[in-house]
Amino acid sequence: MSIRTPLAHVRGLGTAKDGTHHWWLQRVTSIVLVPLVLWFIISMLSVSHADYETFKNWLGNPIRAGLMVALLAAVFYHASLGMQVIYEDYVRPEWAKYAALLVTQVVLFLLGAISIVAVLKIALA
Repeated sequence: MSIRTPLAHVRGLGTAKDGTHHWWLQRVTSIVLVPLVLWFIISMLSVSHADYETFKNWLGNPIRAGLMVALLAAVFYHASLGMQVIYEDYVRPEWAKYAALLVTQVVLFLLGAISIVAVLKIALA
């Protein structure tokens, strides 16, 4: 028998603080993605029939390259946040949840880094 109160047992457990932060990050990234995705769609339609040199010159503009990098970073970070919520809510047992979360985090980080490096390579070439 423990002399600790029920409140003492649960202090520090749960996601009361981290969950709110996580929720806000998801909302902020989704709001940031709206104009970036609209810009991306309009931009891709404008250069859809361009050859590689024209596209390279188009992406060579620092503002466009910066927007593309921001889009990629936001997309992969938002995907990471979303997958974390799915795993935490639906994957059992605990080891499978942590394994899936670890694999997803690593894969999304690598894909994001490769994508950003590719954009920078084209933009700076």
